[in-house]
Amino acid sequence: MSKIKPSLSKGTRDFLPQEVAKRNYIFDIIKSVFRKYGFEQIETPAIERLETLTGKYGEEGDKLLFKILNSGDYFSEIRNSKFEIRNLTSQEATTLISEKGLRYDLTVPLARYVVQHQDKLAFPFKRFHIGPVWRADRPQKGRYQEFYQCDADVIGSNSLLNEVELLQIYIEVFRLLRFDPQEPGQKLVVTINNRKILQGVIEYLDAQNLSSQFFTIIDKADKIGYDGVMSELSNVGFTQDQLTKLQHIFSQRQNVDRALDYFDVIFKDIELGRKGVDEIRYVLSHLNQVDRTNHVIYDILLARGLDYYTGLIVEVKILDAKVGSVGGGGRYDNLTEMFGGQNLSGVGISFGIERIYDVMEELNLFPETIAQGVKVLFVARNAEVEEFTFKQVQTLRDDDIPAEIFLGNVKKQKHFTYAEQKGIPFMVEIGENEMASGNFRLRNVKERKEEAAGLSIQDLKTKFI
Repeated sequence: MSKIKPSLSKGTRDFLPQEVAKRNYIFDIIKSVFRKYGFEQIETPAIERLETLTGKYGEEGDKLLFKILNSGDYFSEIRNSKFEIRNLTSQEATTLISEKGLRYDLTVPLARYVVQHQDKLAFPFKRFHIGPVWRADRPQKGRYQEFYQCDADVIGSNSLLNEVELLQIYIEVFRLLRFDPQEPGQKLVVTINNRKILQGVIEYLDAQNLSSQFFTIIDKADKIGYDGVMSELSNVGFTQDQLTKLQHIFSQRQNVDRALDYFDVIFKDIELGRKGVDEIRYVLSHLNQVDRTNHVIYDILLARGLDYYTGLIVEVKILDAKVGSVGGGGRYDNLTEMFGGQNLSGVGISFGIERIYDVMEELNLFPETIAQGVKVLFVARNAEVEEFTFKQVQTLRDDDIPAEIFLGNVKKQKHFTYAEQKGIPFMVEIGENEMASGNFRLRNVKERKEEAAGLSIQDLKTKFI
């Protein structure tokens, strides 16, 4: 049998123990804040029915769905004439061989979950979910085909205070992750907009037939810039008069009060747009009451590409970090209705764990002690003292002190290398003298020198508890 070269599928990664420890550090902080605000954790399958996933993310999103082939010899059940006679479209052909797909995000599965289990849930339902999602996107820095999302959502409440709390969660989590707004490259920016305002702009321009193209192009503003947005809007059919009106709107974007006041004027007869403006003012006002607005800005060019957003939308970035957004979300009103349930409004946010991890690595924000699980490594100098050494390790473990025994007769240098690779800060070597006296020497692994001598096992317990 020929040997297979070990390799990963593109857009996926392995994680070393130290990397997993750092990722868990991020997860644990996010979980602690979610729970602090009253969110409960749920789980859903990685696999969903394609009918659950398709049509929820827009045309571009549907193209990025990972589809799973039906199990068994599915081709034997499909006559070739089917394809010839019916002249099937690509989508029709796909449904014949694939009924399931990997989840694209955690929000659409949540809507399905709520409809299926609504009789068992307390509403408003506040849930968080942490798990992998998959997108058949082109891999690049900060963008993977398999990645984790950390979502918090509130289902069944129309109160805008939910939006305020979710924005507070963003700010609190990044503060706990040690992002300092005063340090170069660490400044957190939380950008908000409202889909009702964008819909109001479409109505003001009398461009309802181009709304889909408008959202898609606006969503690319960070990549193609203001000039690129105007150029693409022109290419899809926006008239010069419409573009001139947009230029006036976009020119107000540097000042939130001026922008909202301008919308008051142009939305005089557009109720939906006025409602969006009122919602933005409400959120900013209540954030100001808890002194959080130094991180939050309003920008008309924020659109968020997913089709299901209907109200406030949010995106989080770390300035000068070249990884795109590290979080995003918004209000959605129709998802549960799509699955045959009552129309429950929802609002949620998501943390982009992979990008947050990359930025924290780049900025050296992880604590040095983060990977320290085992506190002390015991080394038996020979086979005669192994059993005694093992008992000492168990004595520490009985008091919930993480400890490890190094098994195998190797050179002392190997002991230190092993401890360093695992991030173990201290080491105790045991030979016949230590076994006879019950007194031990504690060595500092990093400095490779003796920390203390003549310590009993109780002394060691006291030090590490």
